Amino acid sequence: MMAFKTLLARTALGLVLVVGGVAPALAQSGTTPAPTAASDSDIDFGDDSSQWANDGECDDPRFTGTGSATELLDADRLHDATDCKAAFEAGTVTLAPETATDTPVETPAATLPDFGDDSSQWANDGECDDPRFTGAGSAAELLDADRMHDATDCRTAFENGTVTLVDETGDSSPVDQTPATSSNPMTSRINFGDDSGEWAHDGECDDPDFTGAGMTAKPSPESRMRDASDCQAAFEAGTVTLRLSGADMPAFDYGTDTSMYANDGECDDLRFTGPGTDKKLLSEDMGADASDCRALEASGQVSIRTVYTPEYVAGAPYDSSGIDFGDDESSYANDEQCDDPRFEGPGVASVLLDSDNGHDASDCRTAFEDGRAVLR
Repeated sequence: MMAFKTLLARTALGLVLVVGGVAPALAQSGTTPAPTAASDSDIDFGDDSSQWANDGECDDPRFTGTGSATELLDADRLHDATDCKAAFEAGTVTLAPETATDTPVETPAATLPDFGDDSSQWANDGECDDPRFTGAGSAAELLDADRMHDATDCRTAFENGTVTLVDETGDSSPVDQTPATSSNPMTSRINFGDDSGEWAHDGECDDPDFTGAGMTAKPSPESRMRDASDCQAAFEAGTVTLRLSGADMPAFDYGTDTSMYANDGECDDLRFTGPGTDKKLLSEDMGADASDCRALEASGQVSIRTVYTPEYVAGAPYDSSGIDFGDDESSYANDEQCDDPRFEGPGVASVLLDSDNGHDASDCRTAFEDGRAVLR
């Protein structure tokens, strides 16, 4: 990362030499370029959301001068307001030549998309994980579960021009960004039924054919196709999706044979249970003893622990009202992994301490409801 930031700084310097026509001697002497006619009232300094904000250096690559950081990232554009404004007023930075003549343009709020919230597990990682966007600022892998749940990253990338909204029909060209009153095009292909159910119009989707955060805690078969308005609204908001059918269910991933105990006739993967498993299962062997575990499962000697099956995850959300999760007094609380040794599953930490029993409530509740943890 250091080398990358240095490269950006050197690139910015190159632009000063070429665009500004400044003699090389000026750049070598460290003389601050002559101030432009712009005043601080003409400049949109942005906000302080950069991780380098308030460190005494201006990290916004739109500025240049002795008050600028040595290493500049485009991700910090418009996100180090306090430092850059102070440096600008002190005369230690000026707008770089390529931006000095540009009139700052703010996108009217009315034309911005609804970015949602930051509830994705990948929020604030510097990449836009919302599948409604595409471009260089988007993550390589996008999940529908992150729709409208990576607001800060996606807003930053959108404002920097590194992502655009995707046409929901599949065309990746930029589309009209005015908030639309029309719904997801997939809506017209789904028969949501009617509103004749007992729980219709209560703000939650009660139809068990859907899954997601917008669902009621206990969807009942009686509500199938009888809560149309609630389920359609949740579907369009991205808080529910259709459950996968058996044919669409992803296959269980047995992994590889990279364990040092692979091909020894025992299943060493802790995702399995049964007489064919080794007595001592280690977290590093998870997904690393495929041949043994597959063969022993076929012979009926082992079976996949329910919480690790694709079907179990697809059945979320699960009702957690009957579980006393405790409190959040663990030093590992709120780290997006369940550290309570009473639980097991893909959402549980690999190293568990007895001292954390009942002390990681928020993480464990989330993992349980998402189908990534169960009580042992």
